[in-house]
Amino acid sequence: MSGKEKMDVYQIVTDQIIEAMDRDGLPPWRKAWNAGLAGLPMNAVSKKAYRGVNILLLMSQNYTDNRWVSYKQAQELGGNVRKGEKGTIITFWKITKEERQNDDGEMETKTFPLLRYYRVWNVEQCDGIEKLKPLTVIEHDPIPEAEAVVAGMPNPPDIDHLGGDRAFYSPMLDSISLPAKCSFGKVEEYYSTKFHEMGHSTGHQSRNNRKGICEINHFGDDNYSQEELVAEFCAAFLCAETGIIPATLENSAAYIKSWKDVLKADKKMVVFAASQGQKAADYILDRKPEYATN
Repeated sequence: MSGKEKMDVYQIVTDQIIEAMDRDGLPPWRKAWNAGLAGLPMNAVSKKAYRGVNILLLMSQNYTDNRWVSYKQAQELGGNVRKGEKGTIITFWKITKEERQNDDGEMETKTFPLLRYYRVWNVEQCDGIEKLKPLTVIEHDPIPEAEAVVAGMPNPPDIDHLGGDRAFYSPMLDSISLPAKCSFGKVEEYYSTKFHEMGHSTGHQSRNNRKGICEINHFGDDNYSQEELVAEFCAAFLCAETGIIPATLENSAAYIKSWKDVLKADKKMVVFAASQGQKAADYILDRKPEYATN
């Protein structure tokens, strides 16, 4: 694609997004993945989510199902843990009471926490649990053009699918975490979300060194909001490059509009973000900017 053709594509996408933003009846932005499927790890019996370090311990096992049981709970649900399956250790604090003598020689009750652990198994490691409704898992086929964009990014960040109910880029770790691919209703939205986070990663100091990433920003402030606009424009441009934008444009427009409204800015802010998003897309595509001479 020539520089002029590329610039025309980006301009067409920008114009389409602005037109959609101005259109009456644009639906609000929606999260593209199913929180129930890719949510935080939870106990299958109590329905309570695990907390603290246990979230990391369980999510690192990378199961599709977010439900966990103890060995006894698996049996209580009418099933059993499959032979040979290894459990995952989780921790809890047990409050212990003890009679101790104080400095005055009097006995008093002291309470203190003790760190304990036990093992749990993901329901995918179990058989015969009839009482649990199986999760509906969507197996998406990869889109070769989108996969090629991801694989071709120079100096890429690490990407994992341990985000649970979140999609985010960590500048400190230079890594992207995404929900499981199967938790997205449409495979195009999966790639749009991945492209968005890849757009954020271009702001790292080793890449485009963008203020919205390299400086400490707080949710909702101007730099943070502008960075969200940049990342979503980058995603929209990459969706256009890979031919999937018809399935993602409306949600991208709604997302950009939500942040534009936070900034209370006019279209100049949107055009500025589109320019930065273009630079981000060019970096990911390993494409040197070319400018038309006529």
